[in-house]
Amino acid sequence: MMKSAMRLLTELSSRKFISKLTGGFAQSRASRKLIPKFAQMYGIRIEDAEKALYEYASLNDFFTRRLKPGLRPLAEDTAALISPVDARITGMGVIDNGSLLNVKGQDYTLEELLHFSPRSESYKHGFYYVLYLSPTDYHRIHTPVAGEMVETEHIPGKVYPVNEFGLRHMKRVLSRNERLISYIRHNRGEVAVVKVGAMNVSSIKYADPGLQEFERGQELAYFQFGSTVVLLTEDGTFDPRTDLQVGDKVKMGEALGLLHEKQ
Repeated sequence: MMKSAMRLLTELSSRKFISKLTGGFAQSRASRKLIPKFAQMYGIRIEDAEKALYEYASLNDFFTRRLKPGLRPLAEDTAALISPVDARITGMGVIDNGSLLNVKGQDYTLEELLHFSPRSESYKHGFYYVLYLSPTDYHRIHTPVAGEMVETEHIPGKVYPVNEFGLRHMKRVLSRNERLISYIRHNRGEVAVVKVGAMNVSSIKYADPGLQEFERGQELAYFQFGSTVVLLTEDGTFDPRTDLQVGDKVKMGEALGLLHEKQ
């Protein structure tokens, strides 16, 4: 009964206009007063932020803060697929003939997640990571490989929460929420970076919308409030680290495994 009530309340509150209202306030100067309390509430390491708290123009400005240089070193091996974000792994595994199995008890299809893109054929037996960014985390998204942006797609959708409750009890939120997808061609294949919007995320923005060529670890985009990245590798191009598992935390720049020529 309680879960049904929570699901109903989430359905009612997961409308885009509500996210726009909360997002509008978070971008206002009035929201600056909440920054110290917000940082304290979520245990954010303010000493890691690029600027002092009083220098941020709004809560959203603080939320999308950059970090001081050097705090996220990149994995030394240039063949490494690096984590594009600071996040907790909430799903990972081999893609089973186009299906992402048992992500918090639910299965997803690539066709739905990638909005029926013909590119989904190249990922049907690849590997996936679901990377959840909590309000505590650094919210800039970086490129997991060096390469060329070959296609992007914005998919309008809902703004359901992508936390533990949302992933377990809402119906396939990763493929129903708003998404911004980047396909990046690297020297060993291609990766898809699926940025999934969530409740109170007023938008997902590219750091430089006109940029086509990226260095590994370069800033790609950012969320305005917490969300999730689904990272996909093409069939036969990736060997994951064997010591990572669902529930582990990763930092931007940390190696997730090694990329290789298609086998």
